[in-house]
Amino acid sequence: MKMSNMLMPTLREVSGDVEIESHRLMLKAGLIRKMASGVYNYLPLGLKALRQIEHIIRTEMNDAGAQEILASALIPSELWEESGRYQAYGPELMRLKDRNNHEFCLGPTHEEVFTAIARQEIKSYKQLPINLYQIQTKYRDEIRPRYGMMRSREFLMKDAYSFDKDQAGLDLSFNIMKETYQRIFSRCGLKAIGVEADSGSIGGSNSMEFMVPSVVGEDDIVHCPCCHYTANIEKATSYLETRTNTDWLELTEVFTPKVHTIEEVAAFFNVDAKQTAKTLIYTADQQTIAVMVRGDREVNDVKVKNFLNLTEDIVLADEMTLEACTHAKIGFAGPIGLNVDHLLVDEEAAGLANMIVGANQNDKHYKNVNYSRDFSGEIGDFRLVQAKDLCPHCQAPLEISRGTEVGHIFKLGTKYSKAMNASFLDENGKAQPFVMGCYGIGVSRVLASIIEQHHDDKGIIWPKNVAPYQVMILIMNMKDKQQIKIAEDLYTQLKKANIEVLLDDRNERAGVKFNDADLLGIPLRITVGKSITEHQVEIKARHEQDLHYIDIDEVVCYCENDRSASDLLEG
Repeated sequence: MKMSNMLMPTLREVSGDVEIESHRLMLKAGLIRKMASGVYNYLPLGLKALRQIEHIIRTEMNDAGAQEILASALIPSELWEESGRYQAYGPELMRLKDRNNHEFCLGPTHEEVFTAIARQEIKSYKQLPINLYQIQTKYRDEIRPRYGMMRSREFLMKDAYSFDKDQAGLDLSFNIMKETYQRIFSRCGLKAIGVEADSGSIGGSNSMEFMVPSVVGEDDIVHCPCCHYTANIEKATSYLETRTNTDWLELTEVFTPKVHTIEEVAAFFNVDAKQTAKTLIYTADQQTIAVMVRGDREVNDVKVKNFLNLTEDIVLADEMTLEACTHAKIGFAGPIGLNVDHLLVDEEAAGLANMIVGANQNDKHYKNVNYSRDFSGEIGDFRLVQAKDLCPHCQAPLEISRGTEVGHIFKLGTKYSKAMNASFLDENGKAQPFVMGCYGIGVSRVLASIIEQHHDDKGIIWPKNVAPYQVMILIMNMKDKQQIKIAEDLYTQLKKANIEVLLDDRNERAGVKFNDADLLGIPLRITVGKSITEHQVEIKARHEQDLHYIDIDEVVCYCENDRSASDLLEG
């Protein structure tokens, strides 16, 4: 493509509210333009890079035996009502009505649609296993779209759904997709790691996220440097240290004026915060929920939601609700005499001996409180893992880093097939529900993540497999007819060799062309300038500092070999 004919509106500066490099560079390089909050248009260069990623995904999915279809993004509400998700999904689901007042939603994900297709088209175990996928635009009404393509309201996703006759088949399908995803991300030039994850609104018994380490990532990744245990912090757990037996002391009420926070409590009683426990009051699904954790801990909201099978996220109770539950002001909640629907006690807090807690009375705390003697509740893992907690597998100190989710795979089991009465006939002619898996890749998020991992202060550095063009030719002097002829000859020869090439034939200064070449990040730059008098052109790889000169007649062979080496390395 010749740049003089191309829509490629590069920018020198972008808005100050742009927070991350991938968003900034996608705007500066003219890959995307914002249309509304969380909604973007792809311009030619951005779309071409997106199609390269799609090609890798399609190749690997097809090689894994999956079959591509394309489902409607407009989904009748009845399907979502069958699964029970139409109301449970919440405000992120974009809902609308047609002129006949029929309700629809714009698909944020397609479990119901694919289950309906399987219900209609797959009748016998002889047709199983089968894996169907699509690459399609999805819609989610994010409460706070941010980071450009990282969290948007309209985005491109590859979603796949496997249908098996039993759990063993699902396990095999899941592992095939796990290996396929690892190849996809590797070919895209991404360093992605698989971590244990919460299944969220998708549901199912088990799931794994593929996370790209990033300082601006929206997720915390818990990992062990010794045994390589990794998990999203929503799912992560830590080793529960066993406590030595301690005699239970007498329960005592203590007057504690103006002592509200854990820090103030620990200072007042002259103890470590680990000897205290705090009780937080939440509401969800029209219930009041108290969660008790050790004083230096935070509550893991997702674990609480999953434990109680809530449809809503838990939120801290307002002051009126809090006082109705505790009969006290904020800062004095405790487990004894609490008036709530559920009292959840973290297993770590339940193991504390002679702890200090709020007394559900203003300006009062209890000391020497012990679980089972003084109060009871539902015990479970409700704490948020912290750095230096011990690994649940090998007891080494855990580490926490930031990451961005680019893929998520789920073992759905029969969650959707049972709810939607989707079944097949087994070897004995008996109807059985499909055992399902679900496998998603955020294609547009992959694009942004690649740029996050591959850039410098000058611009993008595309990995060769996903670059919109492999080679960029720069003409230094548009008044020099010999430079123009040599550049256009090379351009034609490279195109005939099936090498994607971009020719900068704009009537711009050399500095502008070099700056744009660095910004656009095309893997190989060929500069046609004064060196043509020696029958040479300048060659520079975008990811390298050094440049060198080669004979003009060797350029095509050089580019072909460079491309072959990259395909072998990254493919």
